[in-house]
Amino acid sequence: MSPEMLQSPWPSSVLCAPSPPSLSHPSQPVPATPPPPLHSMSGLDAPCCSEALHRPGASASAGPPGDSAPSPGTEGLWPLPASFLGPCRIPRMQGAGAPRGQGQAPSGMGALGRPRVLLLTYLLTTLDLTCLFMQFSILPYLSRRLGLDPVAFGYLQTAFGALQLLGGPMFGRFADQRGARAAFTASFLASSALYLLLAAACSPALPGAALLFASRLPAPLMHALPAAQMVIADLSAPEERPAALGRLGLCFGVGTILGSLLGGTLSAACGIQCPVLVALVANLLGAALSVTCIPASTKGPGVPEARVFDPKAITHLLRRPGVLPVFLVKVVSGFPSGLFTVMFSIICMDFFRLEAAQAGYLTSAFGVLLMVIQGLVIGRLSSRFSEAALLRTSVLALSVVGLAMALMSNVFHFCLLMPGLVFGLCLLNVVTDSMLTKAVSASDTGTMLGLCAAVQPLTRTLGPTLGGLLYRSFGVPVFGHVQFAVNLLVFLALRRQPTPQKTDKVR
Repeated sequence: MSPEMLQSPWPSSVLCAPSPPSLSHPSQPVPATPPPPLHSMSGLDAPCCSEALHRPGASASAGPPGDSAPSPGTEGLWPLPASFLGPCRIPRMQGAGAPRGQGQAPSGMGALGRPRVLLLTYLLTTLDLTCLFMQFSILPYLSRRLGLDPVAFGYLQTAFGALQLLGGPMFGRFADQRGARAAFTASFLASSALYLLLAAACSPALPGAALLFASRLPAPLMHALPAAQMVIADLSAPEERPAALGRLGLCFGVGTILGSLLGGTLSAACGIQCPVLVALVANLLGAALSVTCIPASTKGPGVPEARVFDPKAITHLLRRPGVLPVFLVKVVSGFPSGLFTVMFSIICMDFFRLEAAQAGYLTSAFGVLLMVIQGLVIGRLSSRFSEAALLRTSVLALSVVGLAMALMSNVFHFCLLMPGLVFGLCLLNVVTDSMLTKAVSASDTGTMLGLCAAVQPLTRTLGPTLGGLLYRSFGVPVFGHVQFAVNLLVFLALRRQPTPQKTDKVR
């Protein structure tokens, strides 16, 4: 664009004088030369402009405050006080006035554009989850090689869950205040530190057990999945959000299958240290992609500045209308299934009498079901039914599956009820995440998703102790009885006090 196009069509005496004639004497005509189109100056520096000239929703024929009609010759121009005039930067007007996720590019989006940022977000999530499940597949064998007994291994898992539980809400607020780029970069660098310590623990010359426990320390910042959920929530329209969040199930399924497969194959072929080194390199690559390709912020302009570590602001978020009931449903309804999931490896060995390879096949089937249901089914359901109806359906499905789980006696019975279990869990998580992000302001979606991300670490922290006690005292059927009773009570509560069908985004 030539420099001449950037010059203002009005004389400087009109635009920059302390008392423009049009303000002192409204009856005097203003030069009728039309201003250049604002969309042609998108993102360019202009010598002099006003935010009020392109305010969304401003009427083209609006006059100055207090006037009933515009002055002659001022149609399309709102005379402004001198305090509004002066050098400024005309923002990008592409999609101005459109709802979030429907053409309005957030600040800092860069050259990638919304579709490519979403695609890169899904790819980074898949990369993170693949490396995470590579670690899970070799961690029991590494701990056994280092001389840890099952009790010490339980402490290791509990420490990881407790640290993630503490870090989840704070990381979400960090993502809100510092942006998506900083959140993804911090998560991948923390994961890199974990895999570096794991690789050092594999070395016979170093104190392996101490390094293994030290590798849990970066866990509070390892939250790439909540960061991805925040980006998707920020860039998706409210009606598209459940389907967009549901596609993360594809990432989770691919990460589950690919990570378990790579972890076992690489450790068998090249040693137990090989998967850890591959995960280290992959996370460093993820950090580089985050720095170079992820936008600095996926939120619109005007995000208020606040402290990152502010527990009062986090607890205040739960007191917003419509937040606490949905959050409690998410925690209470999913906790019994989480207990069963925590004890699943023990149940496969003791109750189902499965070998390690057979248990791996069952886990892979679980991942495939998760990909299909969360990636393909939930999006179609969310376009036809309200979120309140889907929430009640998920709780009812988990209650019915709990009753069937109490009656199962072999692995074949579990295979029959596994689709219902996966469907209930996926629907519960996606719908509650969508409802909660709509119930808070755009500047708090990361904090809200950080609170949601703390639910799973809570189960991993309390699950081994509580689940082990229940399993040793009452056997496998107790998990089904608890799941049936808890979800039935939640369903009856939802029927008496139905959740609103639509939860609009707080502005």
